[in-house]
Amino acid sequence: MKIKRILCAFACVLMTSLLVASAAVAQQPAAGGRPALDPATLTREQIAQTQVPEALFRLATLYKQSGDSERLEWTLLRLIALRPNSGDLKLALATNYALQGQSSKAYELLLALQKEGFGYDLSNNANFDKIANTKVWKYIVDGLKQNLQPFGKGKVAFALPRGDHLYESLAFDPKRKQLLVGSVRDGTVSLVGKDGKLQEFIKPDAANGLWAVYALAADPASDTLYVASNASVYFKGFTQADFGKAGVFKFSLSTGKPTGKYLLSPDSKPRTLSSIAVGKDGLLFAADGVRNQIYRLDGEALKLMIENPKLTSIRGLALSGDAKTLYFADYTLGVFGVDLAAGQGFEFGYDTARLTLAGVDGLYWYDNNLVVIENGITPHRVMRLGLSDDGRKIVKAMPLDSGNAAFALPTYGAIDGDGLYFIANSQKNEYDSYGTPKDAAKLQAVQVFRSDLRFAWEEPGIDMRDRKPGPQIPPLLAAPKPSGLFGNVEGGAQSASAN
Repeated sequence: MKIKRILCAFACVLMTSLLVASAAVAQQPAAGGRPALDPATLTREQIAQTQVPEALFRLATLYKQSGDSERLEWTLLRLIALRPNSGDLKLALATNYALQGQSSKAYELLLALQKEGFGYDLSNNANFDKIANTKVWKYIVDGLKQNLQPFGKGKVAFALPRGDHLYESLAFDPKRKQLLVGSVRDGTVSLVGKDGKLQEFIKPDAANGLWAVYALAADPASDTLYVASNASVYFKGFTQADFGKAGVFKFSLSTGKPTGKYLLSPDSKPRTLSSIAVGKDGLLFAADGVRNQIYRLDGEALKLMIENPKLTSIRGLALSGDAKTLYFADYTLGVFGVDLAAGQGFEFGYDTARLTLAGVDGLYWYDNNLVVIENGITPHRVMRLGLSDDGRKIVKAMPLDSGNAAFALPTYGAIDGDGLYFIANSQKNEYDSYGTPKDAAKLQAVQVFRSDLRFAWEEPGIDMRDRKPGPQIPPLLAAPKPSGLFGNVEGGAQSASAN
C-alpha cells in the first residue's frame, strides 16, 4: 500500500512538473539540449492521458489566453472527466462552444446543467450572442434562471454576535435542549439562546489545552462533548511552539469540564481536524480535510483509517443510525461510504444526470436519509437524499432549501429533532492566509438557519432509481482487508465485527 502511494505521488509530481513547464509562455531548451514540450503542439491523446487537474487548469488558462479553442475544449473535457461534479467547468466548456458558434454542443451542456440543478443567469451574457437567437436558447435561459429562484420553507432562526469570532461549528444537546457553537478565533464553546445570545461554556486555558474550535459532536448517552481543535494561525492564542498540533478534546456535555483528549503526533506539516462524527456506543471519527485522512478513536488514541491520494478535500462525516456505515463528503468528488465491519469503501449508485453532489460541506444522517449542505453549487442548497435499504444507493432526492438570500456560504450545523441548524453565512472567506480579518469592519453577524428535515416528506422528490450508476471514476478506496480490520491504510484500527 505504501509503495503504491509513493509511486502515485511520484507520478503526480512528475506530470505536474512536465505540464507546468510546458505551459510556460517562453519556451526554453530542456536539460541536455532537448526542447521542452510546446503546449501548442500537445495532441488530444496527450491531454486526455493527463491525470493532474492542477496542470490541466494551467493549460486551460494558457489556451484561453492564446485563443486556442480546440485545445481548450480538449483540456476542459479532460477536467470534466476528472471532476464530473463541477458546474463551473461545464459552463466554461459551454462558453467555449458558444464562442465558436457550436450551438448544439453548448445547448446540450447547458440543458444538462439545468437538469442537475445548477442555476445561472445568462440572459445578458455576451459570450453566448452567437447562439442566442433561437427558441431553444430562450428555453435554456429561462430554465437556468428558474433554478436560481428561492425554494423551501426554512428560515433564519437567529444571528450570532458580530465580530472577529469565526463561528464555524454547532452541536445540539438533546437532554438540555441546548445548541452549542464553537469559535475558531477564540477557541471557545458557547451555549446559544433562542435569541442568539451566547453564554460562555468552555474556554481555552492551560488546564484543557484547547486551541481553535473547528468541529463539535455531542454524545448525550455518555454526557460527552467532543471538540476537534487545531493549533491554527486563525486562533488568536496561536504560538509557533504549537504549530502542527491537533486533536480531539473531550468535555462533559452537562458541565463543560475536561475529561480527556486525544492528540495527533505533530510533524513538519500542519494538521486540520475539520469534521467529526459520533455514533452509538461512543464510536468516533475525525477527518483531516487538508491531508485527506480519516481517523477513528480507538481506545485512547486516534488511529488512521483512510488515506488516499485521489481524495481532494474531505469535508463532512456522518454515521448511519446503526453505526455500521461511515459516510464522508469529498468537496470535489462527491459522497462516499465505508462498510466499517469489512473495511470496504464504496461509491453510491444514483442518476448523475439528475443530481450533482458538488461542493458538499455539511453531511448528516437522518432517518435513513443523508442530508447535505452544498455550497459548491449555484445556487447553494440543502438536499435530503433517500437511501436504499443497504445504504449504498440514492433512491430519491428532495431539495429542502435552495437559493435563500441568507445563503452566503452555508457550511456546517447540527440536528435538533426534525430540524437542521447550520451556519448560513460563514465568514471564513473574509480572513487572509495569516488568519486575520481582511477588513474587520466588513465582518457580518453570522446567521444560523433552520431547515425542516421532514419538509415534503411524503412527496416523491427526484427519482434516482433504475438509472445509470454514479460517476465512473477509479475506486477511491483500496480492496478490503479481512473482516475485522479497517482497510485502506496500514495501521488501521481494529474494528469490532458488526452486531
